[in-house]
Amino acid sequence: MREPATRILLDGWREPERVVLALGATGDVVWFDAGVEADGAGATPREGHPGRSLVGWGSERLTASVRDARGIAPALDRLRRETTEASGVQEPLGWWGVLGYGAAAELLQPGDGAWADALGDPRHPDLAFLRVDRALVFDHDRGTVEAVTSGTQEAWLDVVREYWTRDPVTAAEPSPLPPPRREATWADGDGAYLALVDRCREAIRAGEASVFCLTTSVSVGPVAETDLEVYRRLRRSSPAPRASFVRIGRVSLLGASPETFLTVDGDGIVTSAPIKGTRPRGADPASDERLREGLRTSEKERAENLMIVDLMRNDLSRISVAGSVGVSELFAVRGYEHVHQLVSTVTSRLRPGASGVDAVVATFPPGSMTGAPKHRAVRLLSDWEAGARGLYSGAVGRLGFDGTVDLAVVIRSIVLDAETRRATVGVGGGITSASVPADELAEVRTKARALLAVLGVGDPGSSSPSPGSR
Repeated sequence: MREPATRILLDGWREPERVVLALGATGDVVWFDAGVEADGAGATPREGHPGRSLVGWGSERLTASVRDARGIAPALDRLRRETTEASGVQEPLGWWGVLGYGAAAELLQPGDGAWADALGDPRHPDLAFLRVDRALVFDHDRGTVEAVTSGTQEAWLDVVREYWTRDPVTAAEPSPLPPPRREATWADGDGAYLALVDRCREAIRAGEASVFCLTTSVSVGPVAETDLEVYRRLRRSSPAPRASFVRIGRVSLLGASPETFLTVDGDGIVTSAPIKGTRPRGADPASDERLREGLRTSEKERAENLMIVDLMRNDLSRISVAGSVGVSELFAVRGYEHVHQLVSTVTSRLRPGASGVDAVVATFPPGSMTGAPKHRAVRLLSDWEAGARGLYSGAVGRLGFDGTVDLAVVIRSIVLDAETRRATVGVGGGITSASVPADELAEVRTKARALLAVLGVGDPGSSSPSPGSR
């Protein structure tokens, strides 16, 4: 059994952003961010926000790639072992990080080297986690900050206490600088993406699948600013309930995700809240309400959402108590800074002997990012899409030493490489037989706009595809 966690209530409130700027400017760090709407002691976050932020540090990385000879199985075995043992260490400590979309190759079709080469990320690990043994928990509702450590961490606690002493509670946060102007390079030009939508529709009509999540990507660079500078712009322009800043090694994931992939609580209750269906926000209240109502009543969007709900129900049934899988919310419309989205919620109870990592393995990759049936959709999309998705479409979050799980879908995100200084943004949308290609192209441009603006790119539709792109 591990040593019980040490919990120390710190004296007074400090904003998470200021703390990360001071204590997490370099080295590996993970910040699960309740967002600017939750900033401040006693703030009341918008519905869906967790009400607390977590910042964690650790001295050990765990990385793996499906392209490696051993794949990601040994890493998953270690994660499973260290998050299911009897332990006196309570959450939030555990393994924090990201499982990239490429992990799907090994989880859906073990031993298929060709598929691993197609789906695996050639630049970054498909699995990157930090063993967090030091964390700060910011409770926005109560206005408290707690330091949580595993074992003896006096040196780190001294650093935290010293910062708390010298940084005044009322200190103003410096505003992030505006980005310089940059150009974007799309993996697929407009014509190529329209052709891919048609290809998906043809496959659906032929009975190959019922829905696809077709994606593309856009790259920007070089980006001279630090990952924290870019993320500070993102959290202001696109506040989100599942925002995250993950820096492990050379790769940083800057996320503004609203989507819960999977949570498992201490009682074994599993929750997933897939998002399918998007409309932009209106320029005024009247137009905004029309767009919201149009999404709520769209037969195409509801059918797409329902197919993903059924997919998640099927996935969860593999590791849940018989009869426990249910839908607690169907077709809810939630508004975010730039878009309205259609959200449903699926729940179940883990069967005895199943772990949180087992639940992740049974349900990965997120069905909202694949299509249905999942295996066939992923296989076809890996042949059609211009390149590996990388971390995009995967899952980011925490696997607790206490067996709990809290993972978000990697969408609305920027991946920044510290060596090449290039940023990559993935975007996509669900395709059904009723999809209109021009509308699907407009949707991915809408989804990219806010992320590219953070990087200094203007109209996302004005940039050209890369040479040789489809």
